[in-house]
Amino acid sequence: MNRIQSFIMRLFKIEPARERSVTILEPHTFRENVIRNKIWYHGDSAELEQYFQKTARWDVEKARFWAAKAQGSVRKMHSGIVSMVIDRYRDIVLADMDATTFGEGQDALVELWDEIYAKSKLNDVIGEAIAAALASGDGAFKITADECSPYPIVEFYDAENVDYVYVHSNLREVKFYTSYKGKDNKNLRLEETYGFGYVRYNLYDDTGKEMPMDALPETAHLIDFGVERDLMLAVPLKIMNSTRYKNRGKALFDGKSDVLDGLDEVISQWIDAVRMGRIKRYIPDRLIPRDPDTGQLLPANPFDNDFIAIGDDMSEKAAQQVEISQPAISYEAYVSSYASFLDMVLQGVMSPSTLGIDLKKTENAESQREKEKVTLHVRNKIVDALNETLPELFRVILQCYDIMCGKTPGDYEPSVKFGEYASPDFSTTVDTVGKAKQYGIMSIETSVDQLYGDTWSQEEKDAEIERLKAEQGIQELEEPAVNQETGGFSVQGFGTGGTVDE
Repeated sequence: MNRIQSFIMRLFKIEPARERSVTILEPHTFRENVIRNKIWYHGDSAELEQYFQKTARWDVEKARFWAAKAQGSVRKMHSGIVSMVIDRYRDIVLADMDATTFGEGQDALVELWDEIYAKSKLNDVIGEAIAAALASGDGAFKITADECSPYPIVEFYDAENVDYVYVHSNLREVKFYTSYKGKDNKNLRLEETYGFGYVRYNLYDDTGKEMPMDALPETAHLIDFGVERDLMLAVPLKIMNSTRYKNRGKALFDGKSDVLDGLDEVISQWIDAVRMGRIKRYIPDRLIPRDPDTGQLLPANPFDNDFIAIGDDMSEKAAQQVEISQPAISYEAYVSSYASFLDMVLQGVMSPSTLGIDLKKTENAESQREKEKVTLHVRNKIVDALNETLPELFRVILQCYDIMCGKTPGDYEPSVKFGEYASPDFSTTVDTVGKAKQYGIMSIETSVDQLYGDTWSQEEKDAEIERLKAEQGIQELEEPAVNQETGGFSVQGFGTGGTVDE
């Protein structure tokens, strides 16, 4: 600090800021965070209310719609948007997964793999894995052999029931957890440790005490064993990286709890307004319908007869009649709030047009296609993760099958091909390609390829091109030959009798 700064500080009595330590407590553990994301995916209103009311410890959590407790019964509704988005991504990615290849000269292996793929129901397992990883954050495939099946059994465990052991950022073990009910309704937990060249089993009670494996009939037959070639019969799957938990994944809707809560509150208020906006009838006491058997007044209910008694007017010109009223519902305000919260929920997650939702009907087709890029971006992330995980999974499955057949695990190099995601619909593509063809800036070959992409084989495209050319009277003619020599001269300038200049 120089003299001028010291002088200014003495002149104005400026004291340097003191270092302060601020302690921030994380509101939830990793497992609680995973359970919350899974409950959002399940979409059950009773589960949502129980979770948020039981886990709310801070004022900001207690103020949420799902955590709030009201006097009387309040109808709480969930939009179900989380499950719709995740299931849509699962369907999109599975539809784009074309084929698995093993290189040239592997026809017999392809036939074997097709049989294993079908018998092990791998398509369903992969779909389950995609949805579970997007809902909970990550997970892992477990490959086992059992006498009940001649092929490897593939299961997927989500983030709640799986853990990883890393050494210097290198995966060393994958732990799978399964809960059981033992004697006296005691909670037991099976821990399966899959490492390179071994599988170990441990059974624990709810206090963490290790139990013998024969304490449960489901685990009595499990014994530790080794695997040839240091093979690990487990393959993790992680689509997005978590910024909070190291070496763990991030759920698709992680960090969206507040806007999801707000969306559900808008929907619930909307339904309450609709129910409270039913027609009400004000009727004098003497005109209230009575039970013909007992003579008692009919009770009011919100769905049938809503009777509100008013005092009888005994004046001379009083009119004994029923008065009807219906409160006005601010429909536009609810629609606007719903669209705003839905847009915030889907920001960075999925384009509304992918779900068939048009929040802004004034937008043109070009704007809608631009918004579709959000879906394309997330879809590409999922595909990139699967391109890294599925070849490893398929390799381990084939090696496990070799072990089951009594053979040494072979070396396999599978690869998975995914098609292109066609964001515009077919009618939009036809319109775009048709205009380009009309303006003469696109050939028949290119237009057919753009229209049908990976949905048609090259043979089908060639046949369609030939048919279109025949219908349009386009004939392919051979290019006329040019005689490059005449007499004693040639076009190159040199001939047998002299040059062109002669």
